[in-house]
Amino acid sequence: MTRNLLCACLAALLFLPGCKIQDLTPEQIGMISRSLTTTIKTARPISDEEEYYVGRAVAARILSTNHLVNNKKLTDYVNLVGQSVAIHSEKPFTYGGYHFAVLDDSQINAFACPGGIIFITRGMVNAVKDEDELAAVLAHEVGHINHRDGINAISQSRWTEALTVIGADAAKTYGSQDAAKLAGLFEGSIDDVFKTLVVNGYGRSQEYDADRASLAYLAATGYEPRALKDFLERIVKQSKGSEGGIMKTHPATSDRIENVIANMPEQKADPALVQMRSRRFAAAVGR
Repeated sequence: MTRNLLCACLAALLFLPGCKIQDLTPEQIGMISRSLTTTIKTARPISDEEEYYVGRAVAARILSTNHLVNNKKLTDYVNLVGQSVAIHSEKPFTYGGYHFAVLDDSQINAFACPGGIIFITRGMVNAVKDEDELAAVLAHEVGHINHRDGINAISQSRWTEALTVIGADAAKTYGSQDAAKLAGLFEGSIDDVFKTLVVNGYGRSQEYDADRASLAYLAATGYEPRALKDFLERIVKQSKGSEGGIMKTHPATSDRIENVIANMPEQKADPALVQMRSRRFAAAVGR
């Protein structure tokens, strides 16, 4: 950064016209440079690497109260389907890669942790009728990751404060106060994402966007896009009066169905391949 640019920035910040570069000492210029550098850093978005570590922490929080299903065959199968739709998304690779796992929970639900860790429940596996519907559910969660919905749940003020601490000269050798503050800010960020995923759910527009993304990924992968509509319609019938799972954290399913129908791709899957995948699904989930 040049001395003239530094002077111009300082003048703009302090609303002082006619700032003279010769009036600034080297120490003042250094202070301005460090301040501007810190300001620029705090304005940047969360990096893919940072998103990955936040996602790992969120996943650990979920696993602190939920156990994974101890079924390697099922886990490998869910990963096969999930990786297939992820590779056809806008972001086929993430910093830490996509990872899919099944939670031992009877509720019908799924969670997309920032960075690529996706959980679906045992109840969700039991609720889908074939591989195409399973792919539709996983593609919806991949959509949330592609759109960074989870990481965007972090309070911007909290993230800015964390970057300010990280970017400060005094924090290069983190003292106990800086370390404690960063730990608190990171913990708060995890809380922001966890509450959005598990307690409050995403907003209507985010869910609609994830559904539209799911349709596109399904079509690109060769799955039947209508599987998403079929699954949602059946969930509406089966979950009358239910307040748990996706009924708690998602917008009205009937509204989602209308959105899906309005954005349904023309492409249809090969019926013979659908039947083949149905047999593979039955073998993997034990039906």
